[in-house]
Amino acid sequence: MDWSDFVTAFVTLFVTIDPVGTAPLVPALTQGMTQRQRTGVAIRAAVVGAAILTLFGLTGEAVLRYLGVSLPAFRIAGGLLLFLIAVEMLFQKRTERREATAESSTRDDPSVFPLAIPFLAGPGAVATMILLAGRADDAGELITLHLAMLAAVGIAIPLFMAAGLIERLLGPIGIAVLTRLLGLLVAALAVQFVLSGLLAAGLAPGPR
Repeated sequence: MDWSDFVTAFVTLFVTIDPVGTAPLVPALTQGMTQRQRTGVAIRAAVVGAAILTLFGLTGEAVLRYLGVSLPAFRIAGGLLLFLIAVEMLFQKRTERREATAESSTRDDPSVFPLAIPFLAGPGAVATMILLAGRADDAGELITLHLAMLAAVGIAIPLFMAAGLIERLLGPIGIAVLTRLLGLLVAALAVQFVLSGLLAAGLAPGPR
């Protein structure tokens, strides 16, 4: 394994996936869950995110080309999905939905959506995997890329598991404030995804 390729791929994917930036969202998304449930959410999110990135790293470019979907279109779609999450966070729709189903045995599980998709395996990470995989000259470089991706996603597990500690430190009011602040930031990130997609597609003017 070429360590320079591993480090380059790891740093690129770590910055793109940004598990550190996603971790503060977990207390808001898992409010009221036990530590065991949060651990399950963290592991499922990492496994699903890694599986999706592996799939796109191996077949993504061919699949998108076969379906006639461009990377700019993928970015725009991811941005729109992310914006829906931001709206829920800003207006506490997720909290209201949990309260309405408090007596139900089925809990709203954020591990697949939005933690795995689109936070861990978002359009930026998917596009990065496709681009880096396209630059791989042989199977060894492709394996190195996927090991780097697994390392970057794996860091999210302990960060997500610390959500209970974060919730205890902030308390209900702190969580509510943090949820709305982060919702605003997620909304801005979603708009940026859409703008980047429009710019890459030539449908928006570039920066002046």
